[in-house]
Amino acid sequence: MAIPHEHGGNVFAVARDLGLAPEQLLDFSASINPLGMAPGVREALTASYERLLHYPDKGATELKLALAAYHGCAPDEIAVGNGSTELIHLLPRVFSGRRALVVAPAFAEYALALERGGWQTDYFNLSPADAFALSVDALKERLGEGYDMLFICNPGNPAGNLVPKGDVAGIVDACRECGTFLVLDEAFIDFCEEESAKDLIRTAPRAVLLRSMTKFFGIPGLRLGYALARPETIAAIAAQQDPWNVNTAAQVAGIASLAASEYCHRTRSYIDAERVRFAAALSALPGLEVFPAWANYLLVRITREGMTAGQLREALKGKGILVRDCSNFQGLGTRYFRIAVRLSEENDLLVKSLAAVFAG
Repeated sequence: MAIPHEHGGNVFAVARDLGLAPEQLLDFSASINPLGMAPGVREALTASYERLLHYPDKGATELKLALAAYHGCAPDEIAVGNGSTELIHLLPRVFSGRRALVVAPAFAEYALALERGGWQTDYFNLSPADAFALSVDALKERLGEGYDMLFICNPGNPAGNLVPKGDVAGIVDACRECGTFLVLDEAFIDFCEEESAKDLIRTAPRAVLLRSMTKFFGIPGLRLGYALARPETIAAIAAQQDPWNVNTAAQVAGIASLAASEYCHRTRSYIDAERVRFAAALSALPGLEVFPAWANYLLVRITREGMTAGQLREALKGKGILVRDCSNFQGLGTRYFRIAVRLSEENDLLVKSLAAVFAG
């Protein structure tokens, strides 16, 4: 039976069900920068208001120049998308093949994109027993069975595990030897940018790196993502994109976000410290196991008998708090849920609410 393709962050639908305004909900189900948008984004959007009278820049030229400067690459190594999800759905149609391997647990859109493209999807399941660590040797052996495309997210979503750059290099080599096109999704790598494998991937002959600007830069409502790869790979992707796929507001917000270097540093410092504090508070609650993570979210397993993540989600929803039930992720059972790292006082409120639910 196919796994349902669901997502977190459905605040509008939940608010309607509860008869509340979306602002009244505390959303831990979507992993968005708790510090909000970068300074200067609001002003840049306001100043660009009159630009909405015109079509967007079809080539997103200014945004690509800003991204190229940010990453130290050339503009022709970048394709900009309406969120990285647009690019995920393009890839199985742009590049030929029939069998794909997805490292799991994983973002559900990989499988949906492959399914829509007529691909066969298999999974390389990581184990919670060793905190979802990935063995390059085991993955290489599996690729030897004949896969045309590999999807892997780093840090993992929802597990939060990190594949070190040295291991990513081994995966690149394994894909080259096996003739497998590599899709490395770094949607959350901004929170540990020094671990990005962008220089490895953008020079590899059959590979693409996906990045998202919605999580780290806090603009999910604008939908903005991009791909880094060799110019010929980018050209193949761009040839299949719809015209004006990225609107003017998203382009303006992206450029302003990339210029906010102090905001980037402050975000990483805050998340690094608060994630450790939050994880410790959660781990102190009986009935919960918290997995180590490198991004702005934590995967948690319920060890107490008699409660599922779905039941916990509903109990917390009654308190106006949303968490991500992970039971529809390949490789996870009914006891896993994911929570975003938010502001300290909000995280403390979730800990208290969890304690109350488990005490009831």
